[in-house]
Amino acid sequence: MTVGRAFLFGFAVLFLGAEAVMAQDVKEFVDHTPMLMDHGDGHMMDMEGGMVMGQNKDKLPGGCDKISQDAEMTVRAGHKYSKSFPGTMYAFDQQEWRFKPCTRLTVHFINEDNVRHQWMMHGLPKYLYDKGMFHLEITGPAKISGTLILPNDDKTFLVHCDIAQHMEKGMKGQLVVGKGSANMPSIPGLTAQVIPDDYGPGATAPTFQPSPAPATASSQSRLSGMLIIGLAIGIFGMPFLMRVLQTRFKDMTVKDFLGYTGNVLRRGLNLSVQFISWLAQWINNKRNKYLPQK
Repeated sequence: MTVGRAFLFGFAVLFLGAEAVMAQDVKEFVDHTPMLMDHGDGHMMDMEGGMVMGQNKDKLPGGCDKISQDAEMTVRAGHKYSKSFPGTMYAFDQQEWRFKPCTRLTVHFINEDNVRHQWMMHGLPKYLYDKGMFHLEITGPAKISGTLILPNDDKTFLVHCDIAQHMEKGMKGQLVVGKGSANMPSIPGLTAQVIPDDYGPGATAPTFQPSPAPATASSQSRLSGMLIIGLAIGIFGMPFLMRVLQTRFKDMTVKDFLGYTGNVLRRGLNLSVQFISWLAQWINNKRNKYLPQK
């Protein structure tokens, strides 16, 4: 074998080997959409882990005279898309989508992991979408598609995976209709985290501060009862009190009023002193009663 043939043979082996490796990385995504069974009210599912909830292809939301446009988009979900966001485990391949109001939108959801993922959109009008949401779910690697009609409002909608801890680990985004409203917090790579992670030097674990115990039903009922009684006494007793005061202080001069007030205060003070003396004597007697006799 000449040097030239040996080189060509080696190159062919390397090429075929690289092609075989790349072929192993290519996943075949089974499309579950044709296998879905219609359970009514936009709810469809199959026996292989595929589900569409809230599908709506023809019912217009309030304020939409017609479909403004037909649009499609493909959303990919998987662990590999989280690598751009430290501290996360799962993510969508995009974190924001924008469309005009009254758009009829078909979402093709591709799950690239060997676990279950969802693409769930919240805040939709409940008269069209049960529970106010549109929901795609699939156990992957697989693909599923569903259609909804976006409202006429300028609003920003939360989109996330509702599988336990998937949203907390990064799988969420926002869909903006028209001009949108306020951005959703803690969208990876898009908005600031509500509670930012801090792994720098000197970082300490957050301390737990227990919240005050909520008032019990019995204490709340006692409080409300006392409030009602106090209001009743104040409302119905005020006229009587005013008549008594008017009768007692009628035709009094300022000097007489001050003298009367001083006498009342002195009597109150004397009664307080007498009560404190009696209480001290009573405590002393009780203490002597239980002390050992010498």
